[in-house]
Amino acid sequence: MFWMGAGCASAPPTYDYSREPDPRDREFVLGAADLLRINVWGQPDLSVDLSVRPDGRITLPLIGDVRAAGRTPTEVRNEIEQRLVAFVKSESAKVTVGVVEIRSYRFTISGNVEKPGQYTATAYVTVLEALSMAGGPNRFAKFDEMAILRDYGTKKYRRIPLNYELLRLGSHSAQNIVILPGDNIVVP
Repeated sequence: MFWMGAGCASAPPTYDYSREPDPRDREFVLGAADLLRINVWGQPDLSVDLSVRPDGRITLPLIGDVRAAGRTPTEVRNEIEQRLVAFVKSESAKVTVGVVEIRSYRFTISGNVEKPGQYTATAYVTVLEALSMAGGPNRFAKFDEMAILRDYGTKKYRRIPLNYELLRLGSHSAQNIVILPGDNIVVP
């Protein structure tokens, strides 16, 4: 039980968690493996269900490859409509892009948890929810040294400090941020 007391005695991190983005506040950003339904109004031959390839692209009849990963369904729809005008009447180039299945929301939990590994979810999860998916920290975990390693596209990871005991007790709930695709929660 000594390790529990050690976690309680530590001070909360001084990190500004409010600067971390909350993906629930904006349109979903597509990623590799997401399953899409592209519907072209009145053009059943141009309507398809397809997955975003590992290179982030989709291939559509007539127009070919379209970059999808890293973009919203609205952005993809706008490009498809714009490119379809060269092949069909503009009034027939009405497109919808639906996300049928989210497969790109993946994150890793490594270190001293019961079930380390890569996890997927169909809805956004918070730090506590993600740790619960991994069975929680094990008895060797250092509660006040946990962190999220987050890549903002620069391949220079930002370290976001976490204190599990303070999170669990609800005394520093600002740490319970939403996990982003590609995050790595490290539990030393």
